[in-house]
Amino acid sequence: MKRTYYLFNPGEMSRKDNTLKFTPITEAEDGSESYGQPRYIPIEGVSDFFVFGSLRANSSLFNFLGKNDVAVHFFDHYENYSGSFMPKDNLLAGKMILCQVNHYQKSPKRMAIARKFIEGAAFNMVKNLQYYNRRGKDMEPMIDIINNYSTQISQATSPEQLMGVEGNIRQVYYEAFNLILNDFELGNRTKQPPQNEVNALISFGNMMCYSLCLRAIHQTQLNPTISYLHEPGYRRYSLALDVAEIFKPIIIDRVIFKVLNKREIQGKHFDKNLNQCLLNDSGKKIFVQAIEERLLETIQHRSLKRSVSYKHLIKLECYKLSKHILDIEEYKPFKMYW
Repeated sequence: MKRTYYLFNPGEMSRKDNTLKFTPITEAEDGSESYGQPRYIPIEGVSDFFVFGSLRANSSLFNFLGKNDVAVHFFDHYENYSGSFMPKDNLLAGKMILCQVNHYQKSPKRMAIARKFIEGAAFNMVKNLQYYNRRGKDMEPMIDIINNYSTQISQATSPEQLMGVEGNIRQVYYEAFNLILNDFELGNRTKQPPQNEVNALISFGNMMCYSLCLRAIHQTQLNPTISYLHEPGYRRYSLALDVAEIFKPIIIDRVIFKVLNKREIQGKHFDKNLNQCLLNDSGKKIFVQAIEERLLETIQHRSLKRSVSYKHLIKLECYKLSKHILDIEEYKPFKMYW
């Protein structure tokens, strides 16, 4: 089974026969560099890389990665998503692109899909709140408000109105974080830069989710630049933003609650200066490991009648969306049923 690798330390990657060679690089205060013990990674076992430190590589390496269907996602020093190297789109099909455009250009078709993304996201947020409500946290008032806002989804007549509904739902949902978390508070949602620990985890986790959705889309015939809820824009894969709405509550938020309430991540795992708060290297490793563990967890899929990992659920979501766009089967967003 192919797996995801996370590169936190600066280093150099090269090809050695059919193996990837990664050599850590340490820079001293005087500017001199020292090379650590190389690590060898068989290419056939790699799905993608998440790069959080600087990476030295040449075009021959990326040619090798592309031929072996390996993606590379880059994050900058401030934990912002920078971009991805994606292998050649071997699965892209003209018919699918035409159908995607058709569903985007015709407002009723676009709205039908956009509503499903918000419907699935709101449902999964409520499921999270119900989970903690059963564990003694009083979530009923916020659940009622979100359910009330959710009735407006079907009444929205434009993506902008839908985004407004989604914003109202998420604001109430984020207010519940203060009750769910034991030692931390979210306060106001702040981005670029996040201003406290919970905001830092949300921002970092959401970018991880976006990258995971982008990779899943790339493994289908869907074009990631044609979206329905978020407006397609220059230099971004906006369909990944659409799909991520469904999975942020299921994957990212549940991991945030776990690592903070179990004190796996504490105040010492953040760097604070001026008006920003970011995970430090040790915090990133703990958080990424927790996300990876969540992705590898399995559930018994109701339709497939077999165990499916959370990571595979994202790809299945893309397949369902593909069938809808091709007018094969109506798209129904994934909703937690446990």
